[in-house]
Amino acid sequence: MDIESFRPLLVILVSLIGAGFIIANRDNPNKREICSFATAVTKFVLVISMLPGILAGNTYTFTLFTFLEEVSFTLRADALGITFAIVASTLWMITSVYSIGYMRPTKEHAQTRFYACFAVTLSMTMGVAFSANLVTLYLFYEMLTLITYPLVSHKQTDVAYAGANKYLFYLLGTSKAFLLTGMLLSYAFAGTLDFQTGGLFPKDAGATHGTLLVVIYFLLLFGIGKAALMPVHAWLPAAMVAPTPVSALLHAVAVVNTGVFSVLRIIFHVFGVDLMQSLHLGLVTVILASFTILMASFFAMTRDNLKARLAYSTVSQLSYIVLGGALLSVSGMTGGIIHIANHAFSKITLFYAAGAIYVITHKTLVSQLNGIGRQLPFTMVAFSIGALSMIGVPPVSGFTSKWFLALGTMESGQIATMVVLLTSTLLNAGYFMPIVYRAFFKPPDEELTPAHAIAGDKDGGGDDEHHDINESDHKFLVVPLCLTAVIAVLLGIFPNLFLNLAKLVIG
Repeated sequence: MDIESFRPLLVILVSLIGAGFIIANRDNPNKREICSFATAVTKFVLVISMLPGILAGNTYTFTLFTFLEEVSFTLRADALGITFAIVASTLWMITSVYSIGYMRPTKEHAQTRFYACFAVTLSMTMGVAFSANLVTLYLFYEMLTLITYPLVSHKQTDVAYAGANKYLFYLLGTSKAFLLTGMLLSYAFAGTLDFQTGGLFPKDAGATHGTLLVVIYFLLLFGIGKAALMPVHAWLPAAMVAPTPVSALLHAVAVVNTGVFSVLRIIFHVFGVDLMQSLHLGLVTVILASFTILMASFFAMTRDNLKARLAYSTVSQLSYIVLGGALLSVSGMTGGIIHIANHAFSKITLFYAAGAIYVITHKTLVSQLNGIGRQLPFTMVAFSIGALSMIGVPPVSGFTSKWFLALGTMESGQIATMVVLLTSTLLNAGYFMPIVYRAFFKPPDEELTPAHAIAGDKDGGGDDEHHDINESDHKFLVVPLCLTAVIAVLLGIFPNLFLNLAKLVIG
């Protein structure tokens, strides 16, 4: 049942208002950061307030205005949207704390701009999550790209601007050239852009206009550059020039999950399972996703910079979500949907750990991490949990995702895709376990001076003073990463919330 409610709009507005308070308190760092955290908590509470109704089968809708016949700016909180919103709002709360532990010790400049842009970013993310149609999603999708540019280019160095410009070029270029075109063709053909169970195109459209629909599908698919399907993926590693809190939330949650979430919207609520099957679009998408999973994993194995390795791992893991949706089987689609949450909590743990390693030791390269598990035990245990989840080891949450994806390949009769999943699992182990082995089973190297460490640094920043390696002095960094690691385990042991939401999406 559709329920008219302001709550989807309030979820979006709260962090816009919060950004104003953050700017107003720019001369008082403590108040500014309290405003950031309080805003994040408020947003989370508003999101959770809709969860019981959605689990009961309801949706919350709110129409701001209509500007064309059958085209409106409408918000709609449903099972798929609330899945994304819960993940993003939870992790913004935790990242608000983590950011204090990162931004202050590294003495980052423009911290008020950082926190304000973060708040607005979460408004745009929630707008995508609660979009009721393609045009609303498109508008929030584009605004998300623009507001995150200052975050990616935060350091304002030549390298930062080069990475941010690449980020902007890929994401704006694909959305303008492909996504907008696909959206206009969809409206011209279907007469509506509203997301609908079973798809918005007529049931017999595949038989009469198959070629046109195939063109529309691939325009929409590659127009969503944030999903990082190859070859539209190079922006993501380039964007790792941003500070680690940006990399963590934007490139493990907000931006990248916006991409794969939008792809799932296209599969489930624009085309629908039946049309996808009749046009064989699911199989082609599975092939594209499988290629991305394997190639990105190979790239990850060759990267010595820790954040770069995590970036290519993200490219690979995002395609698990796309692959799950494209399998068009109940288990496969379930695996894709729950991996939105499972990947987010696990991958942000890994990014948090990379940031903590940098702040405490100034080390950024995998080859520098010998014995670091003895110096940073909580950080590296949490990293190991995140890595095990990405590999798919029980009971961590990544295992649940891969279990359902594997079942999905059998349900759809795609044995080759099962081989891809097994191969990618070995590759995941191939680029994560050497880090864990170095951290815990190799003796520590002779301490690098900060100058040596910074020479290999692509995260930027730092000073020439010696910093003692002591986790206890960095609780704002260590506590958040331990918390997300615990949540990653709990989601593996108690997956029912997201499994129930996935069942509502699939129907």
